[in-house]
Amino acid sequence: MKFEIQKKDIKSSARSGVLTTDHGQIQTPIFMPVGTLGTVKAVHIRDMKEAVKAQIILGNTYHLYLRPGIEVLEAAGGLHKFNGWDRPILTDSGGFQVFSLSHRRKIKPQEGVWFQSHIDGSKHLFSPEGVIDIQRSIGADIIMAFDECTAYPCEIGYAKRSMHLTHKWLKRCCEHFNRTEPKYGYSQALFPIVQGSVFPDLRKQSAEFIAEQNCEGNAIGGMCGYVEEMYNAVDIACSVLPEDKPRYLMGVGTPQNILECIAMGVDMFDCVLPTRNGRNGMLFTWEGTMNMKNEKWKNDFTPIDPQSSLFADREYTKAYLRHLYVSDEILGMMIGSLHNLHFYLELVKTARQKIEEGVFASWKNEIIPQLKQKL
Repeated sequence: MKFEIQKKDIKSSARSGVLTTDHGQIQTPIFMPVGTLGTVKAVHIRDMKEAVKAQIILGNTYHLYLRPGIEVLEAAGGLHKFNGWDRPILTDSGGFQVFSLSHRRKIKPQEGVWFQSHIDGSKHLFSPEGVIDIQRSIGADIIMAFDECTAYPCEIGYAKRSMHLTHKWLKRCCEHFNRTEPKYGYSQALFPIVQGSVFPDLRKQSAEFIAEQNCEGNAIGGMCGYVEEMYNAVDIACSVLPEDKPRYLMGVGTPQNILECIAMGVDMFDCVLPTRNGRNGMLFTWEGTMNMKNEKWKNDFTPIDPQSSLFADREYTKAYLRHLYVSDEILGMMIGSLHNLHFYLELVKTARQKIEEGVFASWKNEIIPQLKQKL
């Protein structure tokens, strides 16, 4: 993997770059649609490529390990062959999912985490080494180190112990990654994850430790759920993490969150928000968020978004889309998901253009109030 910074914004820490993998190049800053089970919900692979113009998608180790299972993925030749996506893929280590099962898991620092499947209650172990092996079998271009995600809120003592456990597991992840090989003939990169909950000193300490591992890229984790402290934690991490490597903010967030964090020097983002909100009738636009279930759209026969280049935004009306949502028609969820993903990719594409034009900071400050509006 190779990362090259192409332009820096003079009034912020925003930068544009190119991340090169064996499955293609990624223009940063970038938003990565979430395909937890090997699919971005309600969106065809063809539409991901041609309509959304996604450059990279995500898969999740926990979910793919349980279904369809590693044997199936290996027989298929990896996730790229299994789902037909021939562009880059990133896999989350499954840490967030495992640690969200607080009543179904038990942490054993020397082993890893024992947990019960949410599907059938069967018992499994995720160790740092095992998670690397699973992601080797999935075959993602970028794989994540196994970390512990603390609950929010938590006491500083627990956050500190959790951070040190994440660091110990990271060393084991790196050692195992370095002594194993990819399975499908193309390279993989390992990203460690900064933790430390909401505590600035811990965030700084964690970022310093992660930077010392000299991996090909770095991630900032544990940030979804507490927006007030997020910007401070991201700013601390970006001030420490090496500038010449991509920075990935996990699980964040709204369009305004993304723009603010681009300004701090983040390059990569993912979030379930565009698809989840899309399925529930909430559409993101340049003028704000539209609740398509509102009565106000009942007789609005104008296109969903006449300024959009997405076929669905031009060919369907607001009234028709509202009808689909209130009737619980699956097509409404498909259109909403497609619209939101297209908007998110247009958002980061425009941010990149503004960085290259040297006007990102002023453009961001002008556009964010519009994005916050409720329509």
